[in-house]
Amino acid sequence: MSFFINRRNLLATAGFGIGGLLLPGGAAMAQTLLGLTGFTHNVASGEPGPDSVLLWTRYVNPTGGPSKVRVEISESQDFSKIAGGGQMVTGPWRDHTVKITVDNLAPGKWHWFRFIAPDGSISPVGRTKTLPVGKTSNFNIAIFSCSNLGFGEFNAYGHAAARRDIDLVLHMGDYIYEYGRGGYDGGAKFAARLFPADEILTLADYRLRYSSYRADPQLQALHANFPMIVNTDDHETANDSWEGGAQNHSVDEGDWSARRNAAMQVWREWLPVGEQPWKEYAIGDLATYYRTDTRAVARSKPYFHGDLMRAADPAKAFAEFRDGAWRDPSMTMFGSEQEAWLSRSIGRNTSTWTVLGSGTNMGYNYTPESAIDWFPKDAPERTRNFVRQGIAAAKAGLPYNLDNWGGYPAARSRILTAAQRADANLVVITGDSHNAWAFDLPEGGKPAGVEFGGHSVSSPGFESATQGTDPSTVARGLLEGSKQELRWVDTSNRGYMHLALTPQAATNEWVFMQTIKDVSLATKAGHKMKVRPGRKVLEQA
Repeated sequence: MSFFINRRNLLATAGFGIGGLLLPGGAAMAQTLLGLTGFTHNVASGEPGPDSVLLWTRYVNPTGGPSKVRVEISESQDFSKIAGGGQMVTGPWRDHTVKITVDNLAPGKWHWFRFIAPDGSISPVGRTKTLPVGKTSNFNIAIFSCSNLGFGEFNAYGHAAARRDIDLVLHMGDYIYEYGRGGYDGGAKFAARLFPADEILTLADYRLRYSSYRADPQLQALHANFPMIVNTDDHETANDSWEGGAQNHSVDEGDWSARRNAAMQVWREWLPVGEQPWKEYAIGDLATYYRTDTRAVARSKPYFHGDLMRAADPAKAFAEFRDGAWRDPSMTMFGSEQEAWLSRSIGRNTSTWTVLGSGTNMGYNYTPESAIDWFPKDAPERTRNFVRQGIAAAKAGLPYNLDNWGGYPAARSRILTAAQRADANLVVITGDSHNAWAFDLPEGGKPAGVEFGGHSVSSPGFESATQGTDPSTVARGLLEGSKQELRWVDTSNRGYMHLALTPQAATNEWVFMQTIKDVSLATKAGHKMKVRPGRKVLEQA
């Protein structure tokens, strides 16, 4: 039966994964990952449509050679009547992963699925759901981002996996992180689970890293219970990536294109995703979701405030940048082809809600002068310099982060203008920042939409650097300095978002986990906000 997680079985499997095979033990654990046979990483589903869904598993033949794997799908958990199926040959050329799209399914219904190996062995059973058609009264989405295995437990995944009120899961990116142990993690307790131990660069590296992430029982439970639509962000390849490179990629690490292509090949192998770089999903007459790519396909190289701070006159450099290069209309997140597709699609959309998925924040926030006091006096100079850069940028009227939509104002304006032109009820959902945000998104002095920015599953937020400062002080400072668009912020909690769509409102709840230091499904008080059709501004819920 499907793996519905609860506190008892979660605690029983914590630290083991894959049926208890992954015992702690360094190299022995890596060998276990590399030597697994049979159905090694449970099952998953994605790319749901009204009559189809993509089904995923991984099956390794004991010989290491090719295998023909079948799948069955049914509307009943006992598989008394098979609704469809398919088969494919997998092998080492695709890391033994299996992806089969099954069609001719009934819309808006739960289905159960299982894979059958050549020797007759059967995979764990998964559960998935097709998208509704026609009049739709409600739809519930769980939204995740920034799941760094080296920083703590994936309790947000486990909590969502136990829910009965979710129709679809979205992952906004940073599903994995590319760093080696000690590069960006919480220390030995959790970093020891990262394989390979060094930064990942090659096809084999990325495959082993996904294998170690997908061994997590809470992530397995989430995938086994709900269809997932996955966006990319930067850490699927390397930090602060763009079309031609990344901040965390140097010349001595080889050709960027080879690394990017390897990373994206493995992303497609190990996740229940199709081949299209962007796509729209109709959720009955209630909503349309737009999956986008803002990293690998066509993003322009971002600017960095640090370069401006090194000028002889930083204030002058920031002002000239603000009035010149920052406004360059050729700077793009999507590229012209994807941008044209999105504008056309939004223009013809007739559903109540237009839900746009983007890896990074679209709303602008600014660093207040008081931010320099949030950090302890012994904070690393790199941290203090980053804050000084943000303050200097804010004084010039520039947002603090140029790697998100703050660095691409003309491109942002084009998207928001397209939404206004279509009179769309635009809801943008984002990740990347590790913190929780709620923005109004104006364009030309008029409302264009709203943004629900997701906090991380486990990656640290501002609280990791502002130790000793009350998080409410940080939130007040950000709200005061960013009052044009920012309506609410939390910088100290990990978890996920739950977006409830109805014809009357789009209501978002930021779910806060009690801890990520130990396995736990406990939560603490979260926060809710909503937007009503036609209003295009946020309200408390």
